[in-house]
Amino acid sequence: MHRVLDTAALLHWPMNQLAGGICAESQRRELAQLSEARSLLIDAADLRWQDAPQPWLEEAKRVASQSGDLPRLSNVDLDVLALALGLQAHLVTDDYRLQNAYRSAGGEVSGVANATSAAVWLWSLRCTGCRAEFPVPENAERSKNKDVGSCDRCGSPLKVKRKRG
Repeated sequence: MHRVLDTAALLHWPMNQLAGGICAESQRRELAQLSEARSLLIDAADLRWQDAPQPWLEEAKRVASQSGDLPRLSNVDLDVLALALGLQAHLVTDDYRLQNAYRSAGGEVSGVANATSAAVWLWSLRCTGCRAEFPVPENAERSKNKDVGSCDRCGSPLKVKRKRG
């Protein structure tokens, strides 16, 4: 079975453990920004680098939207998720949002240095004013910490929260 490796594996695993892994082209740029020395070393690793085709990226956005993880995933995260989904591969990541999205689609995950999440969680957008809950749309604003929009009912900020019930 194919293994799609998140950037955490590229940063922390020994070279022989990376062999045969599949990575997104966007991870090269991310790795170079995080550690230029490690980036140069990784170029010598036996990895398969590829871009995810547009249909795979659309599927990744759909899956992440359904689980509610989309607002907190970066573009690189979406590339990694798209590869894992498109190749039906085993995903190796310490990112709990990536784990959650992929597991909600029936994928298998393992951690790089940390244990995998214990359960799949569903997320929704919750209004900080009227407390209304909304599903996470595919066009949700994406940010690690910021509000992801405003409530259609009262105009207050929307936050990503664990879905009730």
